[in-house]
Amino acid sequence: MMKMLLVSMFQNVSKLLEKIEPDLRNKSVTYIPTASVVEKLGFFVKIGKWNLRRLGLVVEELDVSTSSYDTIVNTLIKNDIIYIAGGNTFYLLQELRKSGADKILTQEVKKGKLFIGESAGAIVMAPDIGYSAVMDCVEKAPGLKDYVGLGLIDFYVVPHYKNWKMGKAAMKIINAYSDSLELKIISDNQAILVEDNEVRILE
Repeated sequence: MMKMLLVSMFQNVSKLLEKIEPDLRNKSVTYIPTASVVEKLGFFVKIGKWNLRRLGLVVEELDVSTSSYDTIVNTLIKNDIIYIAGGNTFYLLQELRKSGADKILTQEVKKGKLFIGESAGAIVMAPDIGYSAVMDCVEKAPGLKDYVGLGLIDFYVVPHYKNWKMGKAAMKIINAYSDSLELKIISDNQAILVEDNEVRILE
């Protein structure tokens, strides 16, 4: 059974993780900060890891842009949960593909491993990430030849609705694509829970 928690800003909704997965203590999580590498988001990465540890999780960081293939495979397989932090979605997709992490990650999530995707980490699960270009700088992923996402969901996440900084970009996406794509719009205080074919917005 696939189980995913897709969020805008994990620090605001971390308590929801306890509700959907009450037995977290001493479980391990692969924390992928790769999307943040080309943005100045080190502070949010630290907060994200702190929140996971506060919930009792053992955090192992894995930057797929610098890790060997063997390390990526072993880390993604051995840990109980996979978490992808926010940042630039296009750079994230580029590095997931380049490293081969995309295939291992997809395999593990399809097997039922809990996946948490924050912002870019949520968007990259969609069939295609091109719709998010207004939110992220495409030029930061010069090696990306197309925008086909991991396709583990059949809808398109729009994070940061009404956010003071990213809210304008979210509204541009909504105005441009609401008639052509199945958008799931979430604020920084909401999350999308995917359990197989059931999709719910949590607050």
